[in-house]
Amino acid sequence: MLASQRALFEMPRHICYLNSASYSPLPLKTQEAARAAVGRKGTPWTLEPGFANQQHDRARAAAARLIHADPADMALIPSISYGVATAAKILTIERGTRVIVLENDHSSPVLEWYTRAGAQGFAVETVNRPDDGDWTSAVLAAIERSGAVPVGLASISSVHWSDGGLIDIEKVGLALRQRGASFLIDATHSAGVLTMDVRRLDPDFVLFPTYKWLLGPYGRAFLYVARRHQGGIPLEQTAFGRRDVRAENEVYFADVSYLPDARRFDMGERDHFISMEMASIGMEMMAEWGASAVAQRLLMLTERIAEGLRGFGVSAPERSVRAPHILSLGFENLGFENLGFEDGMPAGLIEGLATEGIYVAPRLGRMRISPHVFNDEADADRFVAALAKRLRG
Repeated sequence: MLASQRALFEMPRHICYLNSASYSPLPLKTQEAARAAVGRKGTPWTLEPGFANQQHDRARAAAARLIHADPADMALIPSISYGVATAAKILTIERGTRVIVLENDHSSPVLEWYTRAGAQGFAVETVNRPDDGDWTSAVLAAIERSGAVPVGLASISSVHWSDGGLIDIEKVGLALRQRGASFLIDATHSAGVLTMDVRRLDPDFVLFPTYKWLLGPYGRAFLYVARRHQGGIPLEQTAFGRRDVRAENEVYFADVSYLPDARRFDMGERDHFISMEMASIGMEMMAEWGASAVAQRLLMLTERIAEGLRGFGVSAPERSVRAPHILSLGFENLGFENLGFEDGMPAGLIEGLATEGIYVAPRLGRMRISPHVFNDEADADRFVAALAKRLRG
């Protein structure tokens, strides 16, 4: 199991940050690279001619490594919503089919399909949150439901952002392939932490940003495009997405045919001299540690917290249906009305913990705890003690 990496971060001992599912801090190494990058942008004449392309290649390779992809199958994008919009432009969802999404999934893998459903003649079907927390069974039941219209696409997160519900994308992917349906995976909360091999899984699209679990900046994200879709039209029309449109040529539009791989889908203005290297560093660190070792450490911390809270009446999903790195606590039917609280999470609880230097997040009426590699057992125990004290009144 990976040891705590606290020394690699600017993480004072009095800070107990358990909110990486919102955004992670930057490693010290990344902060140093960012300062140097700002200096380079301040003196652009010092940049070597091939500097930008070197950054693109490094980031593309780092992202590909996390999901066992070929770098040429990865596009540089600014956000998940951009990537989903790209996928929607490439895919043809047949009229009379269904697009499956998750209840209260994040907006990015959902809203694009609502926007297109009427004009394109397909239906959007929402899989409701299961009472037992087993998202995988609920999604499979929706896909396999007898008498339902065919599934054209499942556009879902591999880990539900609000409750940490884990979806077995291998099982879901197999069920979709058997029906000739497409699969778009928002891997925001799994890339780098949970093992994914697109060579075996064969999804149509996989997307993830860097600002959460990959220890990177905002505005950097990546889109895996299966080769069967790489002949599609990009969301933006760029010079670098074409074979030979270059300012240094005597003829600018020498060859306007597209590049033959996922690079054609790169965003415009991709020369982010500051944040591209920052994104690469975080992804490289995660890959060096390895998803298995990271997941083991984070599971140890979330299990330590769950075990420490037994007997206090808070509820949490069963270990078998939740991701190892996110623990979601419910406060229903705990009798808080005797303490002056309504049923549910006590008012001011999140803010009160923050006054003690303990940071977690409220998500859809529950408390979400999301440790990362900089957290240790002392953080887990401190959180348990602070929450227990407040729940006792």
